[in-house]
Amino acid sequence: MINKLGMGLVTAAILGMAATLATAGTLDDVKKRGQLICGVNGELPGFGFVDKRGRYQGFDVDFCNAVAAAIGVKVSFRPLTAKERFPALQSGEIDMLARNTTWTMSRDGKLGLDFVTTTYYDGQGFMVRKSLGIKSARELGGASVCITAGTTTELNLADYFRSTGMNYKPVTYERTEDTRKAYEAGRCDVMTSDASQLAALRTGSSNPNDHMILPEIISKEPLGPLVRHGDNKWGDLVRWVVNAIITAEEKGITKANVGSMVGSSRDPEVQRMLGVTGDMGGHIGLSKNWAVRVIKAVGNYGEIFERNIGPNTALGLKRGLNAQWSNGGILYSPPIR
Repeated sequence: MINKLGMGLVTAAILGMAATLATAGTLDDVKKRGQLICGVNGELPGFGFVDKRGRYQGFDVDFCNAVAAAIGVKVSFRPLTAKERFPALQSGEIDMLARNTTWTMSRDGKLGLDFVTTTYYDGQGFMVRKSLGIKSARELGGASVCITAGTTTELNLADYFRSTGMNYKPVTYERTEDTRKAYEAGRCDVMTSDASQLAALRTGSSNPNDHMILPEIISKEPLGPLVRHGDNKWGDLVRWVVNAIITAEEKGITKANVGSMVGSSRDPEVQRMLGVTGDMGGHIGLSKNWAVRVIKAVGNYGEIFERNIGPNTALGLKRGLNAQWSNGGILYSPPIR
């Protein structure tokens, strides 16, 4: 007969085995496969799209590339709709999701998935044709509004119109590109989504200058990558790859100078991150030079932003909240020590 102490030890052993099994999975699978499978939006300019040469490009895509570079494997992309994205990660079809997805309490608590960090601070807005003469979201009473199903925009839209006492008619589509086409074809008066997504979708219009994004932002939309819940080691890896990219910008480390910074920097945090001292990579299952590989592959956060969605791109987005904490924004990485 097992006494209470014995039962406690058995229970602890079972829990320990379960934890080991839960955390041993994805990184080992990716290494064995030699390939990271990353879920993205394949139709959103600037964030996740296929270029004319058939290659995936974009802000979110670069975070997939960064994780693959940290591990030293290739990357394969899976284009997913808003409706498909969570089941694909839950089922193991993909290893991580990097697809303009908002971190919310309900998603974090009930989907069996973890948001590892925020890569883009956004908010929901409205896009209208300039010809309508509308200057504010407060003028949208009675409007028909195009939205994409399976997104946080549906609830935000209902909350906004309820709080303002206005009526509206939702016009819903499964795919973001279908939503854009419906809006451009005049099947609705307004299109609503994250402001960054509206800027991206406007670039696909036949005449982008015919459309404007209204000044009101009606929600908080922190966007970032997701992994499966319980695979803590994998979550740590993805999180610290993003943190290294943010820290690199703060410390002035770029795609061009990272090699020289390995030998020249006297900053203790830079030395730790680049593997000159200590073994920070070992804490997350990576080699000492993991961050060097990441920055050589994609650059720092500022380089990723400017290359894909910044002021000199078709999207023309300003850094705003996504500027470094030391430069008026809220972008901030925990210390690498």
